[in-house]
Amino acid sequence: MKKLYSTIAATGLALAISGCSSNSLSIAEMEKLNEKQICNLEVHGVAGVLASAEKYNAFAKEHRVEFKRLGMTTSEYIAGAKKAIETNSKTVPLTNNTKPTKNSVSVSYAAQRACKFAVSALTLKAEGKKTWRAAVPGDEFQY
Repeated sequence: MKKLYSTIAATGLALAISGCSSNSLSIAEMEKLNEKQICNLEVHGVAGVLASAEKYNAFAKEHRVEFKRLGMTTSEYIAGAKKAIETNSKTVPLTNNTKPTKNSVSVSYAAQRACKFAVSALTLKAEGKKTWRAAVPGDEFQY
């Protein structure tokens, strides 16, 4: 019986430690993200901004808060910008539900937009965790 308890305790401790050392962002870290600094094209360049967009969009997908704006997800902006850089194109075609449209944007704008969407998805999630009670009728919401 002692072996069973010690095995359960060791397993629980191992799971707790592995959960604490995950590669995910916490709510406090999400609140501290500064979209203007992270997504600044003049400082980081297109490649740096695109790398930041990929990094933060992975966390946004993990938390299931990836943006979708005008029919395109952040992942589609990232993929389009990467493809345009590889093919030496100056524009990224916009899609609507995976169907190409006649509109396109520059590579730098697509990279910056993807970065801003990835970062703001995380900051909005963090803000929502703190301020959700303000919208509940009867708590802090005033009619």
